[in-house]
Parts: sequence; structure tokens; C-alpha cells
Amino acid sequence: MKPQYVLPFERQIVELEDQLSIMEGQPGPTPATLEAIRNMRVEIAKLKREVFDNLNPWETVQVARHQDRPQARDYIELVCDEFIELHGDRAFGDDRSINVGFARIDDCKVLLIGQHKGRNLKERNECLYGCAHPEGYRKALQKMELAAKFKVPIVCLIDTPGAYPGIGAEERGQAYAIAVNLREMSQLPVPIICIVIGEGGSGGALGLGIGDYVGVLQFAYYSVISPEGCAGIMWKSVQFASKAAHALKFTSRDLLRFGVVDEVIPEPLGAAQRAHRMMATTLKSTIVRNLKSLETMSTESLLERRYQKFRRIGEFDELVTATSTAAT
Repeated sequence: MKPQYVLPFERQIVELEDQLSIMEGQPGPTPATLEAIRNMRVEIAKLKREVFDNLNPWETVQVARHQDRPQARDYIELVCDEFIELHGDRAFGDDRSINVGFARIDDCKVLLIGQHKGRNLKERNECLYGCAHPEGYRKALQKMELAAKFKVPIVCLIDTPGAYPGIGAEERGQAYAIAVNLREMSQLPVPIICIVIGEGGSGGALGLGIGDYVGVLQFAYYSVISPEGCAGIMWKSVQFASKAAHALKFTSRDLLRFGVVDEVIPEPLGAAQRAHRMMATTLKSTIVRNLKSLETMSTESLLERRYQKFRRIGEFDELVTATSTAAT
């Protein structure tokens, strides 16, 4: 699928694809034309691989934010055989940026939670571009506790630049709601799978990110802060967002190397926005595989493993040199 929105580093690919479309549309192709079409397809595939295998961190952010990239509701439609949505936090309202419902994926029954940014302007205004309010995190936690009561595993699809930073959200306890989610998710006695499908920004992502398995799509990112936020703090200008992206070390390869995630989930050639169904198939198999693996564990082992998993993040060794020892 050709994306409607083209990133700067994709232009050459799109130009070749346009040439290919013209060649394929010619009536009565000759053997020479068919050979040229085959060669063009090979060249396009090679170029896609070269471009996307060598993206820098800021380009990765652009892919993670791509307008055509599949979002939570797309995956719900493509991955789930059934989905029954649940609404509201029984206190303030229904946050549309967080979609929650019981679902069936193959023969697995799960509670699925997805952060959704919105496809059109109306949807984006409803979802606030994926920035949840505290009622969204309360809604998610209430439904997770319901799932735990009936021993139903939980799947979280994370895609947010961060929790909503408005005054109303702060007045209704944004930080507290996220903190409670962190505490309670760490103790839920059912398997939890968390997958970053696009942006994984700050506490807004972490509020749904405490799981037994944490995966990240190949061109997604997971960070303590957005590049723009980091640039604003460190260099007082969002013009340094690219520099901040390099410093934050938040790409999938960095996350796997640091032990923040368990697996990098490969995306189709040219990234997920070019092949929604193919990406959904890969995501579905990843979810089912990990569910079946986690369901064999006892509750005690599951909780201890989850605790140790997050305790290890950020560990480092301090090297004591001979010089410093002598000085002491």
C-alpha cells in the first residue's frame, strides 16, 4: 500500500513506485517490459531495505508518527476475531484516547487496551492525538481489575506522545492516576502483554506499560520524554529535537540492548504504514505466542518475574580502578 503522506527519505522510493505503476499499466506488455518490471520491483525492494535499515533516531520518530501508520483501532479490527468495548471510569467520563474491551484472538480470550490517536480531525480532537486524561487511566485500570477477577490475560497496545498536560487533567489527578496504574499493574495476577506500536512517550505510555512481556515494533520508539520536550528543557528550543532524539537512545535496537524490551517485532518492508494486514498478522502471532507461553507459569512465578524484570532496568556496574583504590 502506497502511503498518502510521504516522508523526505521516502521520496526516491515513491518516485520509483510511480514509474513502476506506469509500466504495469501499459497494455500488452512485451517480454522486455515484463523483465523491466521485475527489475524495477527488485530495485524498489533493495532501496526500501537500505533506507529503512539505516534510519537515524529522528527519522524513526517520523515513521512512528506517520499519518498512515496503523493505530490501535486498526489493529483491533484486523487482529481480533471479536471485540466488545467497555466505556467510562465511573467517576468523570469516557476518555476516547484509550479503547478498552474484551476480545478474542484466535482461541485466546483477552482484555485488550489500545491507545488511539485518531484518523481524521474529528477523531483526533476526541482522542487528543493519543494523550490520555486521568479518567482514561482509571478506566483502563478498572477493566484490568475486572479481567484479573475472571483470570483473563491483558494486552496493551501503546501509542502516545505522552499523557495530556492540561490544567484539567492535573486537577483531576493525572500523575496520581498513572502512579496507581504502575503499582496495581505490577501486582495483577494474570499475564500482561505490552507492545509499543508507535510512540511510547513518558508516563503516558508507562501507565499501560507494566507487563510480563514488553515488545516494540521495529520503527516505534519508547522514551522518558519526547524529543521536542527534551530539546525544550536541554537547549531551550524544539529546533534541537533531532539532536535530542540521538541523545535519548530510544530506538528499538537501543531498547533491546538496554533490556527495556523483550523483543523487537519486525515490520514489513517499508514499515507498517505500507502493509497494515501484514503487520497485523505479525502482531497477532506475537500476542498469541507470548500468551501461550505466559499462561503456563504459576501466579507466584509470574509476579516475581515481573517484579525482577522492572527492578533490573537501569542497573549498572561501577568499575573501581587501581588508581582510585590506591587513593582511598
